[in-house]
Amino acid sequence: MQTKIIRILVFVALTGMIFSCVPANKLQEVKEKKERCENERDELKSTNEELTTQNNELAEENKNLKKINKGLKQDTTIKGTSYRTLTVQYDKINDLYNQLLENTEKLRQGADAEAKKTLAMLQETREELQKQEDELRALEERLNKERANLEALRTELQLKEAEINRKNAQVAELQSILNRKDSVVNALRDKVTDALLNFEGEGLTVTKKNGKVYVSLEEKLLFASGKWTVDPQGKQAIKKLAEVLEKNKDINIMIEGHTDDVPYSGRGNIEDNWDLSVKRATAIVKILLDNSSIDPQRLIAAGRGEHMPVDPADTSEARRKNRRTEIILTPKLGELLEILNAN
Repeated sequence: MQTKIIRILVFVALTGMIFSCVPANKLQEVKEKKERCENERDELKSTNEELTTQNNELAEENKNLKKINKGLKQDTTIKGTSYRTLTVQYDKINDLYNQLLENTEKLRQGADAEAKKTLAMLQETREELQKQEDELRALEERLNKERANLEALRTELQLKEAEINRKNAQVAELQSILNRKDSVVNALRDKVTDALLNFEGEGLTVTKKNGKVYVSLEEKLLFASGKWTVDPQGKQAIKKLAEVLEKNKDINIMIEGHTDDVPYSGRGNIEDNWDLSVKRATAIVKILLDNSSIDPQRLIAAGRGEHMPVDPADTSEARRKNRRTEIILTPKLGELLEILNAN
């Protein structure tokens, strides 16, 4: 019986020594072994109580046996020694158990500290993730705003591009019209020049200026001094011009009468150079209408008097140049005006 108890105690002691070396990452295994040790300790306690009872019984029996046979004294001494040995071993086991409890507590405290550290790191990581998430959300909002602004700018740019394309098309159309107009003016100048070729050098000139054709006729080709009745040679020139203008219906015609700066000294209904210049312009208009089918709405008669000289010098030659009648031919700009009005 004593040998069995000793073996159990040695096993428990070894088990306690093994448990004392348990690392922290095997806490669960240590706990399980601890539970087994506690069970074995309980069994040992139960065994110890039984032994104690037996010991008491033996002591009582020994007392009785002493009375019966003193020879059993040596036996009793041995048993007493064994009991003391068992008691010492029990104390050692108890010390080992307490050490195991202490080690277990240390392991638990270490695990708690590690768990707290891990929780603190987890909380810090969670806060950092929340911060990054907030920053990401704010960045996303800014990105959405920038995207909306970009879309608005893109739409505005498309509208502007469409407007620019429209204006470019209009400019191209205007340029085309101007080119056609310039072509018409050049052709008209050539036609007028050809029609009045016989009168060049007789006080008649044909020029192109500012997109218009100017037919300038000096006074000597058309009128006597201070008169507004057109001479036969002048009528021939106006009739030739009427033939060209009759065929070119998209040409507006302005007749301007000009005088020199010498005050008018004639009699009758004419009071001054204004009246004379208007009378001369009107006389040209009547010849054009009488000798063609030109629409009167195309004609304008204007008197400029002496206020638009071609040569401001105070000489007889300058005055001769200034006494003139100008027929200004302008292509109609209906298409051009329509485009401009559309804008």
